[in-house]
Amino acid sequence: MQDNFSALTAIINERYSCRAYLKKQVADQDIKDIVELACRAPTWCNAQPWGLIVTKGQETKRFGKMLSKTATSQKMEPDFVWPTQYSGAFQERRRECGYQLYEALGIAKDDREKRASQMMANFRFFDAPHVAIITTEAELGPYGAMDTAGFISLFTIAAKAKGVDTVAQASVTGFAPAVRKYFDIPNNRLIQTAIAFGYGKFDHPANSFRTNKAVLSDVLRIIK
Repeated sequence: MQDNFSALTAIINERYSCRAYLKKQVADQDIKDIVELACRAPTWCNAQPWGLIVTKGQETKRFGKMLSKTATSQKMEPDFVWPTQYSGAFQERRRECGYQLYEALGIAKDDREKRASQMMANFRFFDAPHVAIITTEAELGPYGAMDTAGFISLFTIAAKAKGVDTVAQASVTGFAPAVRKYFDIPNNRLIQTAIAFGYGKFDHPANSFRTNKAVLSDVLRIIK
């Protein structure tokens, strides 16, 4: 059992948010294997509320073009309300992640033009060959969203076990009405997140840093 834990630890520690990809497609069977394993995520009353649409090839590019155009002409309307604010340690972690990315890419803090250009890369899915749109059932409310979040996490881990890199993208869901219309997603399905995935360009500057994680004492209390 210790060997299982060690193997899982290695996979999780290798996973990172990949922001530059090779053009190589992921085989359909590998995608199916990843989704099938992610579907083993535990859920409230075994509801399993997640659903996903996966694009590949030219469809990923067509969707990216639509989304990029939308991002420059419309206001964000996410299905889930954005956080009201980030404060304390949450704000520090958020800023650190942003600073690490811009520093890796050589973008100065006051270079608004290059920062805006990098932001738009979100809507091209960082040139990943695939993007998954993850939805959850509206009537299940926060419990359905919580269950679907478990699926999302397990998807990224299962993908890494297959040698596939990922990045979860809240930015894409900011334009939920456009995404819903493009894929003809019914109103009872809330658009929770997007996951860009493929094979990472390991030598790209955007993939050269790793975010810091909270220390155990920040998140754990053992009461005896």
